[in-house]
Amino acid sequence: MQPPSRLESLRVNQKEIDNMPSKQLFAEHIASLENNYQSALQFCGISEENSILVHSGSEQFYYADDRAIAFQAYGHFLHWVPINRPDQFLLFTPGQRPRYLQVTPSDYWHDQTIDNADWWTDSLNIINLDRVEDIAKYIDSADTIYVGQEPKMAQALLGDQLKVNPQPLLHYLNYQRAYKSRYEVSQLRQANAKALIGHKAAEDAFKEGLSEYGIHQAYLQACEILEYEAPYTNIVALDDRSAILHYQNKRRGNAMDSQVLLIDAGYRLNNYGSDITRTYAKDSAHPVFRSLLEGMESLETELVDSIEVGKNYTEIHASTLRRVGALLRQLELVNADDDVMLEMKLPQLFMPHGVGHLLGLQVHDVAGFQQDLAGTMKAAPEHSPALRNTRAVEENMVFTIEPGCYFIPLLLEPQRNTAIGEILNWKLIDELYPYGGIRIEDNISVTKSGIENLTRKPHQNP
Repeated sequence: MQPPSRLESLRVNQKEIDNMPSKQLFAEHIASLENNYQSALQFCGISEENSILVHSGSEQFYYADDRAIAFQAYGHFLHWVPINRPDQFLLFTPGQRPRYLQVTPSDYWHDQTIDNADWWTDSLNIINLDRVEDIAKYIDSADTIYVGQEPKMAQALLGDQLKVNPQPLLHYLNYQRAYKSRYEVSQLRQANAKALIGHKAAEDAFKEGLSEYGIHQAYLQACEILEYEAPYTNIVALDDRSAILHYQNKRRGNAMDSQVLLIDAGYRLNNYGSDITRTYAKDSAHPVFRSLLEGMESLETELVDSIEVGKNYTEIHASTLRRVGALLRQLELVNADDDVMLEMKLPQLFMPHGVGHLLGLQVHDVAGFQQDLAGTMKAAPEHSPALRNTRAVEENMVFTIEPGCYFIPLLLEPQRNTAIGEILNWKLIDELYPYGGIRIEDNISVTKSGIENLTRKPHQNP
């Protein structure tokens, strides 16, 4: 008998990780959506005699080609139905059981099977249709509001009197997406557990000297997913490429001498995606870089511990910049006190991105800038335009915490002959350019009793 492979030995009890959500959790989730949608109609001054038709979206094709682009359903549809398929519809009518208009075309070119598992179908009224055109039999277009990306198609099917994508309604629905039900948190928790199997495989592959391509394949194989099934394109960056924030390539060359791996990769379960980043450095890496990595890991833990309800996310980001600056000073990369660094926006040269974002059905989930149900927006602070979340921390939110520190020539080199350049340790920076950068990212759920780090073992603040 062959001994178990390295990847097989990494797998944990699949029954525990892939445990399907209970009917009760999903039923609670649907009940909360029904309340939200009814409240949305009232808030927007829309008669409760109206229905809301949510469309998953339509298949798209590459320009001048018959090859379809990998489909991703609209988040508001997936909020109701865990089926990532084109031209599906959810019909909400106050006082009636939500109806899922399930379109399964007669087709011998593609498999059109949909797995109607009872854990979710028992909460919906499923109407099976052979053609998209048949949805008109179940919809009174004069009293229906369409929500989706294909309003022209919907009006062609249902008539020009169909109301489409009213902005007040979208504001309301987007804002509420930040608050996760128990069902949603359970999906994200399990998606984290699965992703961590892939991250362990990636770490081992890096230690074995595999290329970026090899590490990427090890991750996919350990998670047992195809590339398009991941919630986003994996970032697998060795050495200097880890300073490219959304590095998109997968080099195949010899990587035995690589010193650093930054991998940003997640897993999608019933369309809820985890988003985890880890950075690894070999013992042979520059000692200051290894100290910086240790410091960033501690910094990330401190940030998570500091989260509390009522704190604005911009405060968490500001604290991150101060902490990154202090770490740079401790390691003698910068010769200035904290206030001077902040005034000069120096930490942003090493961490140009935000400390995190809302997480859920979309990796960068909607309404991170939205401050209320009416759609009031609060932009990112001028000193950190890449921050994706400006909301206050509230119970039932899920978001990422992902501090980073990078040696990016494009940002640092223009400062060599400036006032900022005078306080930078260029000799050390030049030595660290080949090592790229560091990012540590966990997924955080805010609960009644504190916070739960979905990526690590549960943790609660006092």
